[in-house]
Amino acid sequence: MAITAALVKELRERTGAGMMECKKALTETNGDIEAAIELMRKSGAAKADKKAGRIAAEGLIVIQQSDDARSAAVVEINCETDFVAKNEDFQAFANAVCARVLAADPADLDALLAMPLNEGDATTVEEARKALIAKLGENMNVRRFARIETQGVLGSYLHGTRIGVVVDVAGGDVELARDLAMHVAASRPLCVRPDQVPADEVAKERDVAEAQAAASGKPANIIEKMVEGRIRKYLEEVTLLGQPFVKDPNTKVDALLKGKGAEVAGFIRFEVGEGIEKKTENFAEEVMSQVRGG
Repeated sequence: MAITAALVKELRERTGAGMMECKKALTETNGDIEAAIELMRKSGAAKADKKAGRIAAEGLIVIQQSDDARSAAVVEINCETDFVAKNEDFQAFANAVCARVLAADPADLDALLAMPLNEGDATTVEEARKALIAKLGENMNVRRFARIETQGVLGSYLHGTRIGVVVDVAGGDVELARDLAMHVAASRPLCVRPDQVPADEVAKERDVAEAQAAASGKPANIIEKMVEGRIRKYLEEVTLLGQPFVKDPNTKVDALLKGKGAEVAGFIRFEVGEGIEKKTENFAEEVMSQVRGG
């Protein structure tokens, strides 16, 4: 029987699985959609997609560097609980995904998911993800990745498995780059320089500063100076160069770099679950949910 696009579409709608999984199942069952659904349930593909709506805000950050230390990759892989984040299979999957990013430099997340998890394997990253969901019983996502190359020095720092930072430094050494990576992990700058702060963030801060200054009842020229002073302070607080260095709070990062003849070309900072709205549940209800099969 011919495997039509309409048949694949129907199977996708009924299972929530990906197009390639649906086409493969239909081919193996000679176009029998009910048999294909049953096959996908047995293989775990349908089971994985059934869990796709569950919030995965735990997980881990993985960092890997190339042998010549000129490139590095950072990935965030999410799961539902800290328990699974510590699972060896989950960690092995995360490390394999990071290695794939480092070696292949995928253009985007879709490209990464379609790549073989390991060089020479037939199993893609997405197929491996779904198989792991079926095995461990939790929703999991390859949330994001970044890859950086340098002509200078890369410094990396992992705070446990939850915060990962890579800093690209020109004119410095590995020790300075690592210290800066630790600083970025602790101080959470938005970017390197004030001109890189998103305009909408500056505008929101200006609105707040203007409202606060106006409430003071002072003359307009004084209010203007108060607002500009607050914006300058804000830009120092949220940019790497303006922050006090964590290992020497009396020295700003900008002064530290100038003293060493170095510059920061950029950095990557990932923190597990940032920006994901976590669902809170009563513990007893959570246990009962698991007993009932989630």
